[in-house]
Amino acid sequence: MARALNVFWLRGYEPASIAELCAAMEINPPSLYAAFGNKAQLFLEAARHYKNFYWSAAWDRLAANPDIHEGMAGFFHEAASILTSQDAPCGCLIILAATNVSAEGQTVNDALKELREEGLNCFLTRIKRAIVDGQLLPDTDAIAMAAAFNTMLDGMSLRARDGASRSDLEQVGTIAMSMFRSAIPSSSDPLGVQP
Repeated sequence: MARALNVFWLRGYEPASIAELCAAMEINPPSLYAAFGNKAQLFLEAARHYKNFYWSAAWDRLAANPDIHEGMAGFFHEAASILTSQDAPCGCLIILAATNVSAEGQTVNDALKELREEGLNCFLTRIKRAIVDGQLLPDTDAIAMAAAFNTMLDGMSLRARDGASRSDLEQVGTIAMSMFRSAIPSSSDPLGVQP
């Protein structure tokens, strides 16, 4: 699966050809179709593998950290590392692959949207919990804040694809943390926490 993932990652969903995928996986087209049904299903398997292998642990650590500020700082620090890893092409497959799927690939578009919304929902769930725990003000707009964090994460992916360094992306993460400033109860100022 990792070989197919690398082809999709470098080429995108639609530009990746069956011939390229078969060559990378060292199989012939009938074997690919027998195992996965079609290119779309192979891509979706690769996208799920990517999410689980690269991102699941980072999201789990964010959810498990009892302090929203430490958890978010750690998550964005880790995201900078994942997105600039030398072990794989830079950027997020789920974000970058979405830029070249035509309307005919609606199944793939829908699946990518669902995968992207998982990240948004992780942010939203963690922010709502922080409001309940008193780490953020009760009137914090959790939906808008989650969308802002998610948008910054998407942007980090594009910057990584364009050659931004890990240090560059860590600075974006530091700026992301400043979004908490207006939502922190006046009795505490945890923004000094650095990843």
